[in-house]
Amino acid sequence: MLLVPPPFDPELGVALAAVGPSTPSGPTPADIIALRAAQELAVSAYDLTGGGAFTTTDLTVPGPKGAPDISLFVIRPVAPPKNGPRPVIYHSHGGGMVLGTNRAGVEVVLDWAKELDAVVVSVEYRLAPEHPYPAGVEDVYAGLLWTARHAGEFGGDPERIVVAGASAGGGLTAAVALLTRDREGPRPLGQVLMYPMLDDRNDTPSAHQMVGVGAWDRTANSTAWTAVLGDARGGPDVPAYAAPARASDLSGLPPAFLDVGSAETFRDEVVDYASRIWQAGGVAELHVWPGGFHGFDSFAPHTSLARTARAARVTWLRRLLAP
Repeated sequence: MLLVPPPFDPELGVALAAVGPSTPSGPTPADIIALRAAQELAVSAYDLTGGGAFTTTDLTVPGPKGAPDISLFVIRPVAPPKNGPRPVIYHSHGGGMVLGTNRAGVEVVLDWAKELDAVVVSVEYRLAPEHPYPAGVEDVYAGLLWTARHAGEFGGDPERIVVAGASAGGGLTAAVALLTRDREGPRPLGQVLMYPMLDDRNDTPSAHQMVGVGAWDRTANSTAWTAVLGDARGGPDVPAYAAPARASDLSGLPPAFLDVGSAETFRDEVVDYASRIWQAGGVAELHVWPGGFHGFDSFAPHTSLARTARAARVTWLRRLLAP
């Protein structure tokens, strides 16, 4: 059967067409170094103080046992807290687990911090292919352990930590939620999984539909998962902490917010993950944004669909964090 891609939202289609080939849908291993440099240049243009409303601090904290220390980027409101210790948004950046730093994607969660009077802690994890699984997820977990133990030092509430991430960061966030459950580590209050990268098998109908289309296609996904897992990618022995879609047990997890575009590679794996949380008796809110491509809300934040998606996340967080 011919798999025809779903149409893009009209506003998003215009935005994507405007950049044309400058945003490749399917980067290959040869593109990784150039893409890293381009992303770092783009991130450097953001004001991550929110116009002076926040202070920023770089911290170096212990990494996993036997591994290097890791860097945390901490963003705190300048104003006094409104109601005691602030909630903490613990953020893992996107980039296919092959790109990015702890500054990438922070502009999205900074908006949450403004709305919710929260602290942001963004973790820098080792990237593949130089550092394959389990380096990345273990770094993210180590950073969460430190954050939970030291939240009070920067005005945060260790009982109100929400883990969050987009794309690869969403997959790492889901993996860390599994790790904290299984290792009996600090339990996050909730998890925000924005179009998360969950399944190394790369074989869903939506993955096949979006070949060569949009902002992250099946080729890009294959590039990234192969960098992380090598020859094990797609095989029978990939652990759930590497690819959370592999988890057989999704019970006992923090409440989850998941969203994804209808016109992107990750659509079907995200819908399946939310469904299996419900089947395990868990709590999840799922949004499938009609006509959204991968990362649409960051790519074209001015569009109506992007504004709606961003507002839905804040609404969910406000309910989660309500006294």
